[in-house]
Amino acid sequence: MQELQLSDWLPTTNKEVKIRGWDALDVILFSGDAYVDHPSFGPAVIGRILESYGLRVAVVPQPNVSDNLQDFVKLGAPKLFFAVTGGCMDPMISNYNANKKRRDKDAYTPNGDIGFRPDYATSVYSNILKEKWPNVPVLIGGIEASLRRVTHYDYWSNKLMPSILETSKADMLVYGMGEQPLREVVRLMQKGVPFSSINTIKQTAVLVKPDEKIPKNSNWEDVEIQSHEICLKDKKAYASNFKTIEQESNKLAARRIFQKIGDKTLMINPPYPTMTEDEIDASFELPYTRLPHPKYNKRGPIPAFEMIKFSINIHRGCFGGCSFCTISAHQGKFIASRSQESVLREVDKVANMPDFKGYLSDIGGPSANMYKMQGKVQSICDKCVAPSCISPVICSNLDTSHKPLTQLYQAVDSHPKIKKSFIGSGIRHDMLVPEFNKNADPKELDAYTEEVMTKHISGRLKVAPEHTSDPVLKLMRKPSFSYFHKFKERFDKINIKKGLKLQLIPYFISNHPACEAEDMANLAAETKDMGFQLEQVQGFTPTPMTVATVIYYSGYHPYTLKKVRTPISAKEKEEQHRFFFWYKDENKAWIKNTLNKLGRQDLLKVLLPEKDKWRKNKPKGDAKHTFDDAIPFNQRKNKAKFKSKNKKRRSR
Repeated sequence: MQELQLSDWLPTTNKEVKIRGWDALDVILFSGDAYVDHPSFGPAVIGRILESYGLRVAVVPQPNVSDNLQDFVKLGAPKLFFAVTGGCMDPMISNYNANKKRRDKDAYTPNGDIGFRPDYATSVYSNILKEKWPNVPVLIGGIEASLRRVTHYDYWSNKLMPSILETSKADMLVYGMGEQPLREVVRLMQKGVPFSSINTIKQTAVLVKPDEKIPKNSNWEDVEIQSHEICLKDKKAYASNFKTIEQESNKLAARRIFQKIGDKTLMINPPYPTMTEDEIDASFELPYTRLPHPKYNKRGPIPAFEMIKFSINIHRGCFGGCSFCTISAHQGKFIASRSQESVLREVDKVANMPDFKGYLSDIGGPSANMYKMQGKVQSICDKCVAPSCISPVICSNLDTSHKPLTQLYQAVDSHPKIKKSFIGSGIRHDMLVPEFNKNADPKELDAYTEEVMTKHISGRLKVAPEHTSDPVLKLMRKPSFSYFHKFKERFDKINIKKGLKLQLIPYFISNHPACEAEDMANLAAETKDMGFQLEQVQGFTPTPMTVATVIYYSGYHPYTLKKVRTPISAKEKEEQHRFFFWYKDENKAWIKNTLNKLGRQDLLKVLLPEKDKWRKNKPKGDAKHTFDDAIPFNQRKNKAKFKSKNKKRRSR
C-alpha cells in the first residue's frame, strides 16, 4: 500500500488547509465523532462527497464546547455553508444507556474516552455557529437530525420536542443518506442561487417563516399533520402524525409534509428515489484513506473503527420495518445494493492493508441477507405504502433470492489473500424458513444457510426473534416465534450433517410495548426449554421515529389509534427484565412469588423445577448477548454471548 501523506485526509486545521495550498474553504463540516476517513463513517462520506463536487472541504471533529469556542472560529467562515452532524449515532444513545445512566465509553472517540461529545450535539454545534457566524448558512444532517425532523418524543428529557430545525436554528435539514440532496444543493449554489432560495430540493426540510411564502411545486402533493402545539396537548393527535410520516418516508412518490411550529411552518420535501447501483458504487469508491486521522495516533484506538476496520458494507436500507428500529426511517425501506465488482474492489483494498491478516470481519449491511432484493414488478412497489415488505407476511412481489448473495460470498472468498470472510451483521432467519418465505426455493434457502454456517461464522450465528409472544411480535412487525423453532430445526440439521458445533445466538427485547410480565415469563420458559440461557439483553429503548416509541409516549398505536399498554415505570421494566435471568439465585424467590400471583405454576415448574437437571448438566461455557435497537447492525458486533444446555439439546 502506498505510504499516506497528511494531505490524503481532509484538513482539520489551518496548517493542513495551507498544506493543500488553499486560501479559503467552501464547506466546513462539524462532527460529534472523531474523524475516521472510512465509508462506514457518515461524516467522512459527506466530506468526500462534497470534495468530489470540486469543493474545498475541512472537518472539525468533536469541537470543544467548554472553552472559548476557538474550534468554531479557527478555520474562518466557509464560502458556501457549515455542515453539522452529531455523528454516526444519536448523541443521546452514545452518551447514555437504556436506564439513562451515562456510559463509561464512547465508541467513536479515541480510547473510548467520554466527554468529547455534548448531549444533543447537532443543536449545540449549530447554535454556536449561528451565534458566531449569523450570516453563514448552517445545514444539519446525520442520524440525529434525520430522526428528529418532526415533533418527536425525547426519552432522555421525557418530553415532546419540536423539529430539530427549531432547536438548532439551522437553515436546512438533510434527512436520510445525504449524497443525493447535497449534490443538488451544491449544484444550485455553484450556479449562484442564494441558499435562502434553495427550498424545494428533495429529502430536505426547512422552516418557513410567517412572512415567507410556501414555495410551489406542481409535481408534489401536500399533506399537513397536526401542529407541534396540538401534539403537546393531545397525545392521540401526536400518535396520528406518525402513520403519515412513516408512510411518506417510504413511498417512491411521496407527498410533501407540512407541520406548524408556533408561527412557523415546517416543510419536509419528499425523499429521493433509492440510489442506483452506479450511485452507491460511486459513494463507496471515493478516495478514502480508510484510517483515522493521524492526529489520533497517540491517543489510542477508536473502538468503532477497530470493529469495522476489515469489514465490507454491501448494501443500505432495510425492508423489515420493525416497530422498534430506526434503520428504515434513516436509510429507507428499499435496498440500495452495490455491484459485485465494486465490493470486490473494496475487498482488494482491504486485503492489501499492511496489517490485514486474511480475515474479513463482516460482509453485510443493516440486515446481512437483503443484498440485491427488490420488487419483481416495480409498478407495484411504486404504489405501495406498507412500512414492511415481510410483515405480517412476505410480499409476493418481493424477490427474496439469496443466490446473488451466495455468489458474492464465493467471489470474495476466491481472493487469494482472503482466508475467511465472516458474516457479523444480523441475519433475517425468517426469510430462510420455507414455511414463512413461501415463494422462495427451499433448496436455495438451505444452500445459503449452509454456506453461511460452514464458511462464514466462527462458532455462532446471530439471529433476532426478539420475543416469543405472538401479540408482542405482531406489534413489533416480526413473525411468530414458531418460525424461529423451524429455523432452529434446519440449523440443527445442518449442524449434524456437517459435523459442526455451532451455536445459535438469539436476540430478545424486554419492556416492549404490549409486553406483560406473563409474556416475559413465557419467554424465559420457552427459551430455557430450547436450551438457551440468556445472560445479557437490553430492554426496549425509545428512540425518535419509531412506532414503538410513539406508543411508549402516547399509549396509542399510530395506525389504529387504539390504546396499547406499555411498561413505563422503572420497577415494571426491571421486573420484566429479571425474567431473562431466572437462573440467578437472587431472582428465584421473586420469580416463584410472581408466577404464583399470576397463577402460572406451569411456568414455575419449567423455570424452577424441584430438581433442575438442566442446571446440573449445564456446561461451563460462557456466552452473552447485548442488544440496542437504536444501534445499526454493523455496530452491534461482538456483543453476543450464549449458553447452551448440553450437546443433546443443541442437536435435537
